[in-house]
Amino acid sequence: MAKVGINLTTGSIQQKETIVGIDLGTTHSLVAIVHPETRKPMALREIDGFSLVPSIVHFDEYGNPTVGNLAKEKLIAAPHRTIYSVKRLMGKSYKDIGNHTIDFAYRLIDDNTDSLIKVQVDDRFFTPIELSSEILKELKKRAEHILKTPVTKAVITVPAYFNDAQRQATRDAGKLAGLDVLRIINEPTAASLAYGLGVKPEEEKTIAVYDLGGGTFDISILHITNGIFEVLATHGDTYLGGDDMDSLIATYWRNQFSSQKEFDEKIAAQEIRLIAEKAKKYLSIHSTFEANLNGISLRLDLETFNSLVAPLIDRTLSSCKQALADAGLKTTEIDEVVLVGGSTRVPAVKTAVEQYFEKKPHDELNPDEVVALGAAVQADILAGNNTDMLLLDVTPLSLGIETMGGLMDVLIPRNSKIPTKAGRQYTTQKDGQTGIRISVFQGERDLVENNRKLAELTLKGIPAMPAGLPKVEITFLIDADGILKVTAKELRTGIEQSIDVRPQYGLTDEEVEQMLLDSLTNAQSDIQLRALTEATTEGYQMIETTERFLSKHRQYLIEDEIKQTESYIAELKKAIEAKNKDAIQKATEALNDTSRPYAERVMDVALKEAMKGKKII
Repeated sequence: MAKVGINLTTGSIQQKETIVGIDLGTTHSLVAIVHPETRKPMALREIDGFSLVPSIVHFDEYGNPTVGNLAKEKLIAAPHRTIYSVKRLMGKSYKDIGNHTIDFAYRLIDDNTDSLIKVQVDDRFFTPIELSSEILKELKKRAEHILKTPVTKAVITVPAYFNDAQRQATRDAGKLAGLDVLRIINEPTAASLAYGLGVKPEEEKTIAVYDLGGGTFDISILHITNGIFEVLATHGDTYLGGDDMDSLIATYWRNQFSSQKEFDEKIAAQEIRLIAEKAKKYLSIHSTFEANLNGISLRLDLETFNSLVAPLIDRTLSSCKQALADAGLKTTEIDEVVLVGGSTRVPAVKTAVEQYFEKKPHDELNPDEVVALGAAVQADILAGNNTDMLLLDVTPLSLGIETMGGLMDVLIPRNSKIPTKAGRQYTTQKDGQTGIRISVFQGERDLVENNRKLAELTLKGIPAMPAGLPKVEITFLIDADGILKVTAKELRTGIEQSIDVRPQYGLTDEEVEQMLLDSLTNAQSDIQLRALTEATTEGYQMIETTERFLSKHRQYLIEDEIKQTESYIAELKKAIEAKNKDAIQKATEALNDTSRPYAERVMDVALKEAMKGKKII
């Protein structure tokens, strides 16, 4: 009987079954499998022949979700209830999005904190995890319809630059969609696998993966040795892609017309964008594009198109240069170049990449599907159908710590290869707190009470400071023998405490499988409970912060402001008591909105007083 637990030396539960590969993309998503007879990876297609599902979610007036092409049709008619580019929001706060909030037609909630961003649709609030889960549910349903069999397990791809929070958010979205996410793998790794690169254990190569999609560009430099894919460097632009090419064409046509106002009156912005996209695709195999819309003649030749997009291509090559520099390599040291993303079909792009790397890139596979195809190859290995490729030892269950509200915060997701190391910063909850208790758990449920407790340590001697000021870094390190070492360090003082977690007993394969089954069975309720707990915690923190502010600075506020604030505090407390997540978030937002103006005013007064040598805070 193989022991797992903390002696983490077993791999995934291996059963020969259908495990799908999913490319969860910014603009499109799709599912792929390895065909059981031909043993070749293939994208799943409906009767219409299309494999791509637009990564768009629309909510009707009753809150019912629609995903894909039907949702895409609502982009113009109902922009505030039609959510696109969710992938750009994964694992991010409002502050992370910064100036790019103008790129979204729907409402993003600015709660003036570092908590995960939320999207408001009418009176409901959604996290990117919930929205991504709707896309994954559609992909799952699509796969089950085509394969005529239940689909419960998947490999999902993410960009190589995704951090731990973004990867965990992707896992959570899969779980909420009813999928057991066996692996999260990097998109460039998947693309390489699709071309058979790195499949042979003895193979050693350095690969450049050039990924130009509809809305983003990424260049990744990978080193493959003994079946291990190491990301040497990544670079790119999350706001550069085929959509920008379409915009350039639309602007060109608009500038060609004598009266831009008359042009815009005859052709709506969305119409001109769609025609521009059609022109871009047409010019990939023809020399001239012509169309007539509402009496306006639209023409574009290949030479003009190439001159329009040349600056965009140059920007991608600058990223390639930077990635190579970061990896400490020259173009001559790159063994293979792989093209990914629909925009690489543009001949000028292919030519530029070939000239830059001085070798013909791989473009034999459909660039829209290549990432999903690679995910299917990885899925096939996990299903036990491909024994030629080495599978590294991995953690069978996620490892994390308990955070506010009894939530499980995962530091090392299950199926992470070992040895591995992960860390995250935390802080104190109360003013003057001098110690932090760290409880280590193993499992897949959102509440620690449903997981297995492994160890506990207390970091003492933290200087008494206001809540939120101490910075405590907690690090998990699993060595090659599967022993977990937990270290906690207060970064301002250097105080450190560590513990080796050695289990008194292990878990059987059956117990591991039961824990995974429980996480799927309770996924919906777990996610809802986590969302409610996070909203409640955020609400309590908002109340505490606001009440403390009122007690300190009451003299600087007018009576109406105080009464209104106290009214909003009462509403928030009422919503918390009712345990209504959306009501809590709405009340928290209302309290934040009403307190922000006078809080900024008081801070301005404080700053002026401080500059005079006085102190009021």
